Amino acid sequence: MCGIVGYIGKREAYPILVKGLHRLEYRGYDSAGCALLSDEGLKVYKAKGKVSDLEGVVAKAASPSVLKSTLGIAHTRWATHGVPSETNAHPHVSESGHITLVHNGIIENYATLREQLKRKGYHFKSETDTEVLVQLIEYTQKQKRCNLCDAVRQALNLVYGAYAIAVIDERHPEELVCARKSSPLAVGVVDDRSEFFLASDASPIAEYTKHIIYLKDEEVALISRGKEIKIYKLTGEETQGEVKEVNLDLSMLDHDGFDHFMLKEIFDQPNVLKDCMSGRIVESPYSSAQTGHDGPTSGLQVVLSAVTQHRRELLRARRIIIVSCGTSWHAGLIGKQYLEHFCRIPVDVAYASEFRYSDPVIEPDDVVMAISQSGETADTLAAIQQAKAHGAMVFGIVNGVGSSIARESHTGVYIHVGPEIGVASTKAFTGQVTVLAMIALALGMAKGTVSQEEYDETIHELLQIPDKIRTVLKQNDKIKKMAERFAEASNCLYLGRGWNFPVALEGALKLKEISYIHAEGYPAAEMKHGPIALVDNQMPVVFIATHHGLYQKIISNMQEVISRGGHIYAVVTEGDEQVKNMVDDIIEVPQTIGWLVPLLSVIPLQLLSYHVAVAKGLNVDQPRNLAKSVTVE
Repeated sequence: MCGIVGYIGKREAYPILVKGLHRLEYRGYDSAGCALLSDEGLKVYKAKGKVSDLEGVVAKAASPSVLKSTLGIAHTRWATHGVPSETNAHPHVSESGHITLVHNGIIENYATLREQLKRKGYHFKSETDTEVLVQLIEYTQKQKRCNLCDAVRQALNLVYGAYAIAVIDERHPEELVCARKSSPLAVGVVDDRSEFFLASDASPIAEYTKHIIYLKDEEVALISRGKEIKIYKLTGEETQGEVKEVNLDLSMLDHDGFDHFMLKEIFDQPNVLKDCMSGRIVESPYSSAQTGHDGPTSGLQVVLSAVTQHRRELLRARRIIIVSCGTSWHAGLIGKQYLEHFCRIPVDVAYASEFRYSDPVIEPDDVVMAISQSGETADTLAAIQQAKAHGAMVFGIVNGVGSSIARESHTGVYIHVGPEIGVASTKAFTGQVTVLAMIALALGMAKGTVSQEEYDETIHELLQIPDKIRTVLKQNDKIKKMAERFAEASNCLYLGRGWNFPVALEGALKLKEISYIHAEGYPAAEMKHGPIALVDNQMPVVFIATHHGLYQKIISNMQEVISRGGHIYAVVTEGDEQVKNMVDDIIEVPQTIGWLVPLLSVIPLQLLSYHVAVAKGLNVDQPRNLAKSVTVE
């Protein structure tokens, strides 16, 4: 959701800024802009639409001298205050024209500040909260007679909300100031401090340096060209930033021969799930102190340092509360079943956006698990901060290394599936489910609530999942043909039971996200309590009907749809003839044990959504109105 790129150093800034904006396109946006400071002064270029539109504007308007600038900031905007337009696009410029700023987040008290600044003679061109902030910084600078860094710091003490900002002042061409609160911001540092890179995440930076400082909440950084970076708290106290080494596989930021990132990421899943399990499911002998459980010390073991190091807190947990949003919430519903089955501990799953405002009962012996692909989801971050305030242990499950949730958690597990560029999450979902299965197995063995036989069987089968996903992916062409029948639909129903109910929710969400077809996921038995009224011969009904304990029940649910003229498409276990003879079409998945079925049954639904969107000629990787990293409420 919005993206910031900045550069100060010895190279031409513009190519670095544009490449960085392209790397951040996955976050979702509707306009783009950049500011360059050269011998000609401060120049700002903006465009509604894509980064390519901005490139067109710069190609026409910028002189060769401006393009040689070695200081600049750039931005992709996802509209919050004000419609997508060139005027509302960032960067925004102060009244005098000296200061320019880009901003991610929301300034909640912008309306009050705007009226105060208007009374002091400031004029506003846009509808944005961001323009209020740049005017406030200039006003503070004039009133306090202070430098840019102090003006930014003091102005931020007057605002409420979330922000990641980058600011430059044409009167100080050797400085770049940035700050953050509840919105991510990373500073790339080269060894000799000759240049610095700024971005919303590591993807635009990793090409130039592996050394990154992630600013913490309410920190302001003053970056001086070729010299140093100084970091201050909002109180003015200087602090130290921790330089972390980030290794990012840049090949994952390319299409690699696929038409879209989403399709590439669906096909990535066999390999990334192996990476996810690598070093965590091991065959070498371990002592009980290393494994964190008292079971056998040889053979296949799940070894998670988060469980080993925090065994005491996890074993005494009264309950587990999973907080998450969207696809991660669906993964949490599956994780609830894993944890309750293997660990015999009560688990609640809450939307983070509701949890943070619901006056929840949180006890010090609760464990709050926060699941987020980006690790920057604003509602989830707020939920875990609330949990920590009540003394609960926070266990993070994220993909974004060094992200805010990773840093705020007491412990946790990275899913390690690599950068996910497509806005509609695919490999992150299966990575989250895989990690939740490993956590449940490790904790269940530590508690003694899972038998050795079931533990061994589940681990063995979990290791087979990547190859079984490859088998499902071989049906891509068949699913593509099936998708043609969905392209003209206006509504769709997804039904599943038990382990597959969250998969039905996830399948419906994917179809909504990228094809704009209204779809709902339901427990199949609940169909009779309302949704069956929608069934007719115009609405596709998708059943996830793999072999498991509720198989015969879901067959009965299918009969109810058939008797009302509905058209059924089913995901079934290989060799299923009964369902095949009942429905319009089937997609088969290999046999596996019940609790791992979601890792297979979700794959056809991901492919189905993708091909429906392609058939409709839609932008698969950047669907309208959506953002990859939701850093505002």
